Amino acid sequence: MKRRQLLLGAASLAATAALLAGCGSGPTAAPSTPTPTTDPTGTITFWSSMAGMDKVAAAFNASQDKIKVTFETIPNGGGGGYAKLSTAITAGNGPDVATIEYPQLPQFVSNGQIQPLDGLINKANTVDKLSDQIRHLIQFGDKTYALPYDAAPMIMWYRKDMLDKAGVSIPKTWDEFEAAGKKLKAADPSAFLASFNPNDPALTAALSWQAGANWFGTEGDSWKVGISDDASKKVSTYWQKLIDQKIVKVENAFSDEWTADLASGTVGGVLGASWSAPGIQKRTEASGQQGKWIAAEVPNWGQPGGAFYGGSSFNITKSSKNPAAAARFIEFLSTNEAAVAARGNNGSAFLAYPGLTDVAKKTYNASYFGNDIYAVFDKAYASITPGWQWGPNWDITNTALKDSFGKLATGGTVESALDSAQKATVAGLKQNGLSVKE
Repeated sequence: MKRRQLLLGAASLAATAALLAGCGSGPTAAPSTPTPTTDPTGTITFWSSMAGMDKVAAAFNASQDKIKVTFETIPNGGGGGYAKLSTAITAGNGPDVATIEYPQLPQFVSNGQIQPLDGLINKANTVDKLSDQIRHLIQFGDKTYALPYDAAPMIMWYRKDMLDKAGVSIPKTWDEFEAAGKKLKAADPSAFLASFNPNDPALTAALSWQAGANWFGTEGDSWKVGISDDASKKVSTYWQKLIDQKIVKVENAFSDEWTADLASGTVGGVLGASWSAPGIQKRTEASGQQGKWIAAEVPNWGQPGGAFYGGSSFNITKSSKNPAAAARFIEFLSTNEAAVAARGNNGSAFLAYPGLTDVAKKTYNASYFGNDIYAVFDKAYASITPGWQWGPNWDITNTALKDSFGKLATGGTVESALDSAQKATVAGLKQNGLSVKE
């Protein structure tokens, strides 16, 4: 079964409308595709939490005089941005264009909150130029629901000076990573090679993806949930071992504790993505760490393999009264070199549309780092493990994992968290009216 058919629910959902009927919280029909306008005009609104998108909207406004974009910054997903967006769309006063990350995109599709782009965008100049890996994240059934911004390969960031001092080479496999952590610990008992972030289940998903897991799939007319499948259990057992050996420290990503540990050298590595560079620099530059951090491919299980961690797309919401103008804008956002240049030095994105990463590399000042980070991004992107798909309601899984990971300090384990998330996800999807198999 093709991955594009991932949004299958209680009935055979060859059409996306059937999926929407299967979701109890959503409308009973997909938004109709408006008649395309060859030369759209008017004012549209754009909501995003991504830094620098205000500058991109301004660049679009300056490039032509027929469409005016009004921009509004909203919180990121973890800060309530998706809740605000969903509520506004449901109330009929959402933006024309929104930014939605790949894990959350199927949920907005299944709830009928974003419009298909078919008939609105120039498919030959947009979707058809994307890699299969990216298209599978934005297409459901036979429809396209987003244009992508970045393709965010998971990346390991290291304090190279700390590794050198401990006599540690850059780990290429997870076995080597464990051995490196032990050597670092022997050289400095207070140091950790990296951290395990209980507030960021998407990272655990990416690690499982890399190992060949399939948390979500389809079997016949039903969803198949495998959050505790064999590949994921291999990952959970491994990371629990690192936690028990104090090779990694359990702490929330982006917290004050995490920031302090990076600044002080208590934690010498960050498991992140291509977009992590500005955050690492912000948290460590006051401590004189310029040139000490490098990007590296994530260790693998014996053969090259990677995963996407995060990544965002642009969408036209059900609220849009001018989808034709919105479509012109999201084409600009996702395919135009001027849009990348306008964002400036705000992000280290590895972009999905062919050729745009070259512009991003020139725009983002990566001189803080001790190697060519974009060369590493290229290698990591080339080894993405195929076969992954996101489920119809990431919120259920995300919440269950966060709740269970919160017990790691009081006797909980990574493996038991996956088991709990498996049960909660199956129950939650069934409650939403979907047919589910384990």
